Amino acid sequence: MSIATPHPPAPANRLAATTSPYLQQHARNPVDWWPWCDEALTLAREQDRPILLSIGYSACHWCHVMAHESFEDPATAELMNRLFINIKVDREERPDLDRIYQSAHQLLSQRTGGWPLTVFLTPDDHTPFFAGTYFPREARFGLPSFGQLLEGVERAYREQPEAIRQQNQGLMAALAELEPIAAGKLPDAALLNTALRQLAASFDAEHGGFGDAPKFPHATNLELLFRRYAATLAQGQPDQRALRMAAFTLERMIRGGLTDQLGGGFCRYSVDAQWMIPHFEKMLYDNGPLLALCCDAFTATGEPLFRDAAHSTADWILREMQSPEGGYYSSLDADSEGHEGRFHVWDRAQVQTLLSEAEYAPFAAVYGLNLPANFEGRWHLHGYRTPAEVAAEQGLDLAEIEARLASARATLYVERERRVHPGRDEKILTAWNALAIKGMARAARVLERPDYLESAEQSLRFIRLTLWRDGRLLATCRDGVAHLNAYLDDYANLLDALLELLQTRWSAADLRFAIDLAEVLLDQFHDPQSGGFWFTGRDHEPLIHRPKPLGDESMPAGNGIAAHALQRLGHLLGEPRYLDAAANTLKLAAESIQRMPYAHATLLFALDEHLEPPETLIIRAADDRLATLQHQAQQGYRPRRLVLAIPSDETGLPGTLAAMSAGERPRIYRCRGTHCEPPVESLAER
Repeated sequence: MSIATPHPPAPANRLAATTSPYLQQHARNPVDWWPWCDEALTLAREQDRPILLSIGYSACHWCHVMAHESFEDPATAELMNRLFINIKVDREERPDLDRIYQSAHQLLSQRTGGWPLTVFLTPDDHTPFFAGTYFPREARFGLPSFGQLLEGVERAYREQPEAIRQQNQGLMAALAELEPIAAGKLPDAALLNTALRQLAASFDAEHGGFGDAPKFPHATNLELLFRRYAATLAQGQPDQRALRMAAFTLERMIRGGLTDQLGGGFCRYSVDAQWMIPHFEKMLYDNGPLLALCCDAFTATGEPLFRDAAHSTADWILREMQSPEGGYYSSLDADSEGHEGRFHVWDRAQVQTLLSEAEYAPFAAVYGLNLPANFEGRWHLHGYRTPAEVAAEQGLDLAEIEARLASARATLYVERERRVHPGRDEKILTAWNALAIKGMARAARVLERPDYLESAEQSLRFIRLTLWRDGRLLATCRDGVAHLNAYLDDYANLLDALLELLQTRWSAADLRFAIDLAEVLLDQFHDPQSGGFWFTGRDHEPLIHRPKPLGDESMPAGNGIAAHALQRLGHLLGEPRYLDAAANTLKLAAESIQRMPYAHATLLFALDEHLEPPETLIIRAADDRLATLQHQAQQGYRPRRLVLAIPSDETGLPGTLAAMSAGERPRIYRCRGTHCEPPVESLAER
């Protein structure tokens, strides 16, 4: 969709001084915007003016549309400025606010939310009394014009205070009822099988994925299926259906338009069932987990497609998303030059001009240039056919077809680099960096790429130097300015990433950092009475609600990651407090998992490893024997095995690791849960 020509910019407003690229995109709106701050909230209360809260993010296409249509329009801005205190929030910097007001939107409208999120709050207690998402400047799509909405909402606030007060009371009660209540017992183990049956029931056997359009790349659901296959394979009865659903879905995502066929990386989601046309933004929080998943798929199947996708995704992260200081940037925009997808799509004649005849014939057959245009009269590259099918049809060896396709992609990539690039959101978010660190660390190990490991370590160093202060994490940084108290997702995902890094290479400092993070999780986020973890810490700014997120959404659930990582660290160190916190989180989540098992895959990982603790191998050796043994121990897809290779001269290890001493010859300690066997000298002795 094209975006209208913007209005002339107004003088800079308060958003110009913020660290958010999204807020800065609105810094020259004629709207008298405020960031979320005490001053704005106080002003609304003192003037008894309702708050118009607008939440979005920099890569959001419809956020741009609403900004150009309404927030840049002087007449609309005049209405907003006269009737409301207007607050703009970046959902990526303030997921606490976004989570609360998305839930409120769903309760008020009985519809799922999205972005831009448009919420009107009472000025005294910040309770929402009306909520929606995108509103057009002129009435269309069955929606009122934004101007009509503004006048109607403000009039209702003035004329119906008692009705709004009663609605707000009901809303706050409904928000409270959303919070889980501990069942006092663990979720039933059968829920693991129920989740798998639910996924199988919605599986699209023709195109991969689950359900109909739009389709999202839910990495946690695919990981659940791969883990099921690995568990049944170890039992001698491999679940081939689980493997097929996971591998086929990931294959279609990789071959299709969801993947950038020239530059690597995955787009946010597909608007159709075929994984053909995406919303073109690329998010770091998608690509980190999908990178790890591609590595797992390659290890489980040996298919080169998954190896190549892992390489291209990791290379994209290295090339386009890593800052000179080491941290990873957040996202690339869907739009360029005012049009969604313009950077990515092609005219057929241009492609024919750029490629040789020998290159064009297989390229057109694979990517659909011999078919009608699939995106607004142009072509977005989508794998309609496999290279093997085209090789057979054109009477050429598969290796020759692959070489011609690679040459064609390289030519088009060079040409595409001359275009105006989509905007890049260059803020560095702790939680998203953690997801990328985990993916890059796994890719370094599986693909034997030291440069991927160095990339992950650079990001971790950035976090340690810039976002870790006085024993606490900060959530975001841009241009050297780090701020905002970190959230559950920041601590949980970084702890999880450190455990992945420790399996790629040993670092005593990283283990100590992992313990520090675990201690903050227990001190600031854990609920010792009811179990589980709040999204915000104890000393966080008071808000109208303090949720404990359990279900996986666009990111894995913080409670699931915390339970899984703490459980693994607890077994590794023999620390019962970590194990108890994980178990009580599972008990709190039991009812929620029961209602919709497949939506809680991350918590199901933790449940699975609570019921059957993972195998941990601690290798103590010197010289090249350490690396050799580590490599041998990490062969195959073994998601329930942790391998730590600790040099024999490392001393002062914490917890139960202290008892796993080195000797003159290699020693391999095998533990399952809190039980460890006597050491052996080779993996063959196990």
